[in-house]
Amino acid sequence: MCGIVGMVGRGLVNQEIYDSLLLLQHRGQDSTGIATAEPSGIFHVRKAKGQVREAFRTRDMRSLLGNLGLGHVRYATKGTAGNEEEAQPFYVNAPYGIVLVHNGNLTNTRELTEELFRKDRRHLNTTSDTELLVNVLANELQSSISGLDLDPEQIFQAVTRVHERVEGSYAAISLIAGYGLLAFRDPYGIRPLILGTRRASDGTYEWVVTSESLVLENGEFEVVRDVMPGEAVFVDLEGNLHTRQCATETTLAPCSFEYVYLARPDSVMNGISVYEARLRMGERLADTIAKHTPREAIDVVMPIPDSSRPAAMQVARKLGIEYREGFYKNRYVGRTFIMPGQAVRKKSVRQKLNAMSSEFKGKNVLLIDDSIVRGTTSKEIIQMARDAGARTVTFASAAPPVRFPHVYGINMPSRHELVAHGRTIPEIAEELGADYMVYQEVEDLKAAILEGTDIDDLDLSCFDGRYVTGTVTEEYLAWVEGSQES
Repeated sequence: MCGIVGMVGRGLVNQEIYDSLLLLQHRGQDSTGIATAEPSGIFHVRKAKGQVREAFRTRDMRSLLGNLGLGHVRYATKGTAGNEEEAQPFYVNAPYGIVLVHNGNLTNTRELTEELFRKDRRHLNTTSDTELLVNVLANELQSSISGLDLDPEQIFQAVTRVHERVEGSYAAISLIAGYGLLAFRDPYGIRPLILGTRRASDGTYEWVVTSESLVLENGEFEVVRDVMPGEAVFVDLEGNLHTRQCATETTLAPCSFEYVYLARPDSVMNGISVYEARLRMGERLADTIAKHTPREAIDVVMPIPDSSRPAAMQVARKLGIEYREGFYKNRYVGRTFIMPGQAVRKKSVRQKLNAMSSEFKGKNVLLIDDSIVRGTTSKEIIQMARDAGARTVTFASAAPPVRFPHVYGINMPSRHELVAHGRTIPEIAEELGADYMVYQEVEDLKAAILEGTDIDDLDLSCFDGRYVTGTVTEEYLAWVEGSQES
């Protein structure tokens, strides 16, 4: 999971790219980068470890000239989180010059690495799958060029061949020096990408493409639509929009974990309000809680702030139980799920949350979280509730048990790290120290997200083990577990 944004404006776009990355900071905190392009084709790139406010100084912003730009906040799922060389964007100097940012995870990296070396004669300097993607795009663009100039038809031919070579999930934005901005999305639409526009003072149009709709609203862009699965969008230097479906077979199967946890609640993805989807998760979770938990075992409902609040509010309302806020959150500590390494996650839980004893003392509490992945955070929180005086602790997850690795852009590479893998729900409760444990049903989660839409499918692979691209094998999962660390 990463956050990406690209803009074509009539003036400098550096400040708006920066502001957009601040809005997308929840999607990645390992590193960040901005690239801009002048009409002449000169690129300006700045990337660094850490968060957006730490990475860019006034002198950096002054050097980021140009009316085209893109930006990235990184949450490492491939390569090494601490390696500054793997911060995005990535650059190749031919053809023309290309910089690219990418959200997602390629699943045929071994084959692509071999092809790029043996067939395409391209050198890779990192283990990042984004470097793979920009080199595949560059190679296919090179093959598409029939004259001196590059036109949209040649660009779309190149993206078609990228789809044929690349497997996995990818929402990508690139700048092609001297030509414009290109964005494209994998044929399953697993990772989000939305297009917006606004009219400039001279009457021409400016464009933005990004991971979440909140960027459009903040910049007063009008939502055009989501980029379709397999589609490519190209905006030339004059601000003209060109689009083409570049994949032969497509189906929309967005990542369910975007709605559970990753996205901000004020975003709309694939026409689905994240906030309303989380409310519906709470509605359905309440029914499951009522089925499996004695009513007298719950005096009060509390969320684990922040992403579980909508679900917790609906659980309390539907069950007719008082809703209270028992945890105070330190907003200056990052999201623990996307912090690299178990030790760092565990240490940060108590730095991030503080239990207020006045809300817990002598009560049977029902704690609602958006999901439970490794269980590190949940175990600490349950102990905090007990230390604050809770009589009993029931723990409920608005998502089903995470039993399988996620290979499409979320850092869950190893089954042995997942607290639900190989355990029954009572065994999970014992492991975490809860008196009762309740999980959302898989079908209820799917129904809660898709209610009122014409979308038929979701990527629910970490919950049900079905990988929507159809290219993920047991051999690949074993290789991922043996070669990657969370």
